[in-house]
Amino acid sequence: MARFIDELKRTHNAAALRASDEGKEVVLFGWVASYRDHGGCVFVDLRDREGITQLVFDPNQQGHGDAPKVAYEAAQAVRSEWVIGIRGVVVSRGQNKNPRLATGEIEVHVVELTIFNKAETPPFEILDQIDTGEEKRLQYRFLDLRRAPLQHTLRVRHRINQITRRYFDDNGFLELETPYMVKYTPGGARNFLVPSRLNAGKFFALAESPQLFKQLFMVAGFDRYFQIVKCFRDEDLRLDRQPEFTQIDVEMSFVNQDDVFRTMEGLVFGIWKEVLGIDLKEKYPSGRFPQMPFEESMNNYGNDKPDMRFGMPHTDITTLVIEQNGGGVSFWKDIADKFTSGKYRRDLPTEIVKALRIPAELVAKTSRTELDKLEDFVKGMGSKGLARAKVDATGAWVQSPLAKTITDDLRLAINAAAGAKDGDILLFQFGKESTVQTVMANLRVHLAKKFGLIPESGHGGKFEFLWVVNPPLFEYDDEKKTWVAAHHAFTRPHDECVAMLDTDPGKVLCYRYDLVLNGFEIGGGSIRLHDPEVQAKVFRALGIQDEEARTKFGFLLDALKFGAPPHGGIAIGMDRLAMLLSGAESLRDVIPFPKTQRGTDLMTDAPNKVSPEQLLELKVKSIEVEASRLRSDGDAK
Repeated sequence: MARFIDELKRTHNAAALRASDEGKEVVLFGWVASYRDHGGCVFVDLRDREGITQLVFDPNQQGHGDAPKVAYEAAQAVRSEWVIGIRGVVVSRGQNKNPRLATGEIEVHVVELTIFNKAETPPFEILDQIDTGEEKRLQYRFLDLRRAPLQHTLRVRHRINQITRRYFDDNGFLELETPYMVKYTPGGARNFLVPSRLNAGKFFALAESPQLFKQLFMVAGFDRYFQIVKCFRDEDLRLDRQPEFTQIDVEMSFVNQDDVFRTMEGLVFGIWKEVLGIDLKEKYPSGRFPQMPFEESMNNYGNDKPDMRFGMPHTDITTLVIEQNGGGVSFWKDIADKFTSGKYRRDLPTEIVKALRIPAELVAKTSRTELDKLEDFVKGMGSKGLARAKVDATGAWVQSPLAKTITDDLRLAINAAAGAKDGDILLFQFGKESTVQTVMANLRVHLAKKFGLIPESGHGGKFEFLWVVNPPLFEYDDEKKTWVAAHHAFTRPHDECVAMLDTDPGKVLCYRYDLVLNGFEIGGGSIRLHDPEVQAKVFRALGIQDEEARTKFGFLLDALKFGAPPHGGIAIGMDRLAMLLSGAESLRDVIPFPKTQRGTDLMTDAPNKVSPEQLLELKVKSIEVEASRLRSDGDAK
């Protein structure tokens, strides 16, 4: 082994050799990807992070004395995933080329072999495509990471990192660090807490973002900041969420919203060009992404991150229903009655009615049975059901219970609003606004996948970017019966809306924005509040008194008093960006060592219990309650 490490240095990686290298003596290191004994010669596919080279152990190889025979005899013991080093000669494969490999024109005839390390039989094969369950692969993540698809996604992530650092350095940004352990402030995402041994009974919080600290950098005069930073949120998990995640964090002084957009568009254009070889200027010749008001996004697509790779927008028909007093449909009349009786208030959560049109050419691709199954899909999201109607050549509705009672005036008005024509199907949702929007947004994407308008996962070679702008500063909390910040309390309202902070907070729009790609929010930010007077008005609208504001945000409020410049910023989700660029199915495929959907690490068995001595040292007590006890207590209540 010492000869290979000390004397024989690696000359090439396992993807580097080509026909032009024929006759060269080379030294390669790597893992045994496959082993084949053909009764006279042993063939080994040698793998490293770059690719695969075929090795041939031929005991009758001429010109190297007994060395090839010694190597052949040693190779007969080699098995999958053993770590080896070889010295050999590059030889053409002749007529036996393998077009699936970058090195498929050649093979290396081995003269000398060393075995660095043996390996037990792995719990699953290290292949590009495997059907091993994710739990098993996460348990042995160090083996899963040897597979080419995962290595590809991490290489994509590496490229994004390097491009990002170069871009911001070239544009005058400083890479500055912020603390991970910070003060816990209520609101926003749930924090992970860290007990302080030196300050008994007190806790740090793991930062959910560098938000307040990057604003302090602006107050300190650093002008342009960026950081590729780890953040932590103790939230329920899903395919595009992890408890610890990475974001490209940016803040700039003396900028408006458009300045932030131009800066981030430049970064995104550069990433797509260098990582995928795609010049986004062919699609966006101005170098700018389109913008859509938040209200339009909600009205047409049901959320603030619409997938623009396909059509099928929603149509809000609430006003038509109210004007027609329900139009003969009893459950729509209930909504109209609430409005006309004064119980319907635009500044509070309301009930709405929406329609979604499936064009006739798509209807022809599905059966009535499949359409019936859509009702089960929406019920899984809390809907009571899914009304539908098929439109005939006269504009009449058929195959629908609504057809029996709906008035001609309302039917024709809905057809016109939705653009419904012969053979189209209209799907309807009505009820609480938040539920209707969620159901219709997810139904739209579900139908797009069903009809093949977008792939089940990945980008399908199509990238549709969008800035969603001008959202409300506040949203109404149904449970608390009060207004809360939709993003955070330091977002700048539109100048013309400042007067409404005291009188009508639900109508206050703000300079907050999200960058959306293919139905995913890949980044979000805002122009910050730097005016203490307006900041006080925002706090009052949120019901936050001076003492509470001091307790939560005192250090930032103090900083804003000492000459804070106008500033704003954004954070791009690195994990989500890597997932979309690489075509991966979930964030777990682009994070080297991810957590499961239960927030656990199967490889290291974390989180785990700690000893009573450790808890005592931290002045922390652990309370465990049996599930049966919890159930009985709940029943008693």
